[in-house]
Amino acid sequence: MTLIEPSADSERTALAPDPSKLDSRAARAWTERMAVRPREGSTYAVTSESGHTYLVDLTDHSCTCPDHQIRGEQCKHLRRVAIEITARRVAPPHHQRARCDVCGAVTFVSEDADPPHLCENCRVLPGDVVVDRETGDSLVVAGVSEDRADEYVIEATGRTVAAHDTNEGYPPDDIVVEVTYLADATRRDDPRRYAFPYSRLHRTDAELVE
Repeated sequence: MTLIEPSADSERTALAPDPSKLDSRAARAWTERMAVRPREGSTYAVTSESGHTYLVDLTDHSCTCPDHQIRGEQCKHLRRVAIEITARRVAPPHHQRARCDVCGAVTFVSEDADPPHLCENCRVLPGDVVVDRETGDSLVVAGVSEDRADEYVIEATGRTVAAHDTNEGYPPDDIVVEVTYLADATRRDDPRRYAFPYSRLHRTDAELVE
């Protein structure tokens, strides 16, 4: 499981801007101590330095604090939620924070997303074309397994993906990608699937996301 609990996070984030160059509400949003906790849907509970807790709703762009309710201002609580999401310390609505199962980077995944969790740079989706680093063959991604290479047993051989000689040298705890050969995928309605360790595959669009 790669989901991140708020208290378990040590990810480095960008430094705050110079408060002297911000308006008063923006400066308070950046500098005051606040605790931001995701709630249901698009709502967040924000506890300020004063100890008061207000409810921010990003869909309605609203906050229950007097500054927003009475004055109609974009209050420091709304701004702080946006800051926390941008800094990747809090997930946007209907998402949760997780560490990528390939590179370990913090990423956001849907609330109902099944593992493995992959960041944008590592994500492969059904239909993506990848290349076998060993042979240069073009392959089409059919799916990504939750099992690791040393857990995924190939039915035809009774051996795990990691145990195959052709996969020697690749991490045994690699996630497993199920693929079909591009030539088969274009000629057959139900092409045979093969299982590869993630590190053995090269994304054809990798240069676009690095």
